[in-house]
Amino acid sequence: MNTTPLIALVTGANKGIGLEICRQLAEAGNLVLLGCRDLARGTAAAEPLQRAGLDVRPLAVDLADPASFPALHDHLAADHGRLDILVNNAAIATDWAYTAATVPVQLVRETFEINVFALIELTQRLLPLLLQSSAGRIVNQSSVLASLTLHSQPGSGLDDWKALAYNASKTALNAFTVHLAHALKHTPVKVNAAHPGSVATDMNPAGTLTVEVGARTAVQLATLAADGPTGGFFHLGQPLPW
Repeated sequence: MNTTPLIALVTGANKGIGLEICRQLAEAGNLVLLGCRDLARGTAAAEPLQRAGLDVRPLAVDLADPASFPALHDHLAADHGRLDILVNNAAIATDWAYTAATVPVQLVRETFEINVFALIELTQRLLPLLLQSSAGRIVNQSSVLASLTLHSQPGSGLDDWKALAYNASKTALNAFTVHLAHALKHTPVKVNAAHPGSVATDMNPAGTLTVEVGARTAVQLATLAADGPTGGFFHLGQPLPW
C-alpha cells in the first residue's frame, strides 16, 4: 500500500482489462482516474470500486475527440497539478474478418486514428503533467500481435491472427514507445509497452486468461521502481520480440 498515493489515468477503462487495471492500481492505494468515452458508463463502472473503499473517479476521455484534450489537460492540472501514471489502454479492433489483401483502407485509417494518432496526441498533451511527477510512468497497451518477428516466423502461433489494421496499429504503437522512451531518457519518466495476454473480453471472446491476469503486466509497468526498464515490450515481466 502506497503511503503517498500516485495519480493514475487509465483510458478505455469502463470495462474489461482497463477496469481491472483501475482496480489493481487503486487497491495498491493510488488515486485512479477511470477514463471512458461515456461518463455515465464510467460512473456506473466506478461505483462498485468506490463502494469497496477504492479511490476511483470517472473521467471523460474520448480518443475520437482530440479537440477535447487541451481541456482534459487543464482539468488535470487544476485538480492535481501532476500525473504519475498514464495507461493508454483504449483501442479499437474491427478488421478480424479481413486479410491484408481485402481490408478496406478506410478501416485501416480509422484504426490508426484511434490506436496511434489520437493516442500520441493525448500522450504529448499530458506529458507536461507526467514530467511534474518524480517518477512518471507511461504504459502503452500493445499486443503480441504487434510483433513482426513472430508474425514472420512459421509456427509462432500467429498464422490465424493477421488482422492488418489492428496488428499494424500496435506495431506503430511499439515504435512510439521506443522513440518516446529515447526522447525522455534524461527524465524520470519511463515508457513501456505491455502485452496483456489472450484475455477473455468483449474484444476477444475466445481469450483464455482472466482480466485479473491480463491487467498485471500494465500494473507492473505502471509501478516500476526507479531502476526499472524503459523502452521495452513485456508480458508478465518477460521481454517480447519486436
